[in-house]
Formats: sequence, structure tokens, C-alpha cells
Amino acid sequence: MKTYRAIMFAAASLIAVNFSVASANAQTKTPVQAKSVVLVHGAWADGSSWGAVIPLLQKAGLNVTAVQNPLSSLKESADATRRVIDRQDGPTVLVGHSWGGTVVSELGVDPKVSALVYVAARAPDADEDFVALSKKFPTGPVRAGIETFNGYTRLSEDSFLKYFANGVPEKQAKVLYAEQGDTAASIFSDRTTAAGWHDKPVFYVVAKEDKTIDPGLERFLAKRMNAKTIEVDSGHLAMVVRPKEVANLILEAAGRKALH
Repeated sequence: MKTYRAIMFAAASLIAVNFSVASANAQTKTPVQAKSVVLVHGAWADGSSWGAVIPLLQKAGLNVTAVQNPLSSLKESADATRRVIDRQDGPTVLVGHSWGGTVVSELGVDPKVSALVYVAARAPDADEDFVALSKKFPTGPVRAGIETFNGYTRLSEDSFLKYFANGVPEKQAKVLYAEQGDTAASIFSDRTTAAGWHDKPVFYVVAKEDKTIDPGLERFLAKRMNAKTIEVDSGHLAMVVRPKEVANLILEAAGRKALH
């Protein structure tokens, strides 16, 4: 009897250890070498927000596509991103900024996706009320500048320049303001059906001067996902202000060498 119990205990222990190792490896193992990167912009932006990062990734030999996210609903944004993922050849790193992190969580379970990168981004769990979670942290001043028209939102120029694009040179920030995408008010409460970060290597960029998503919330999300995390001196548009740091984290997620 004692022998049987000892065997069962050993077997259970082995299963527990293997499960723990598998869970840890999803976050800590060296990512597979990816061929492609898919970039998902967030609310009040468009694909051009990745303009400083794209040439750095291309220089490293990666195939890069910036999704033109419709910002009309999670479903339609996920569909647009899925079409891009489907045409990639081989392992692909999926990267999201701001609200785009919602799409990354939703589609991170795709078999082609080898790693996930969040840049000052939302990172919801499956079916999580992210609005309720956000209320546990300070509200970003950018929200005072949200203007609503027929169910869609834009940021006022003052709010965009001061709080959304803080740290970006004014001339460049005004171009980004002109390019901002109209964003459905409803997308902020849309819930994901999956959370790919549970099973894939995860990387996170915390923007220390963020006035849109509280940096404390960003740190909470990164820690919750056990993500490899870097912090950069920038506002919300970290990929505009610190493109090299962001690109190097994406390269790490792609199993590539950093740029020097």
C-alpha cells in the first residue's frame, strides 16, 4: 500500500513539475525565429504610427506588415488582422499598441503567431471587463479631450498633442493628429474570447510618461503575463519616440539579434 501511494505521489509530482515547466517555458524560452511581424495600431491612430519601427525591422530581414485597423469593432479589427496573419509565411510576431493589444490578445492563439509584443498596450484576459480593471488605476488626462460624433470618437488637437503624443516633436505630432483614425466608442468595452498570452512568449514595453494608459496599469499587465519587460522614457507613442528600443524588443521576440 505504501509503495502504491509512493508511486502515485511521485507521478503526481512529476505531472505538476512538467505543467509548471511548460507554463514557464511559454514565457521564458527563447522564441522561435520568426520570418514576419504584424503590427496592429490602436485607437486614434493608423498604420503610419509604426513608420519609425518598420525600416528597422526590415533592415533586420523581417517581412513587416502594418494592419490598417478599422477601429469599428473588435470583430472587424480582428478580421482585418487575421487576413494579414493568414498570408504570412511561417512564424509571425504579433505586435499591438494601445487598444491594439486587445486584438493581439484575441488572435495570439493563432498557430502562426510565435510571440506577442505589447507596446504601452491593453492586454485583456479572455472575457475580461477591461474598463472595470482600468478604473483601479488613475485615469489618463487624454480622456478629457475625447470628442464623440455619431458613435465614433476622435481626440481634440489639444489633447492629442499634450497627452497622446507627448514627447513627439510638435510638427510630427500634428501630422499624426491629422492621420488619426475615427474610433468607435463601443470598442473600449468589447471583450475578447481568448488571451493568447497564456501560451505564447510575451514581451511588453512600458511607457513611463504615458498620459493615455497609466504606467502602473501597464506594469500590472506585464507582470500578470510574466512578460519580458522594458521601460522607456516616452509618452504613449513609444514606437514613435523610442523606435530603436521598441524594434529591438520585437527582434528579441522574433529570435533575432538586436540592432546596434
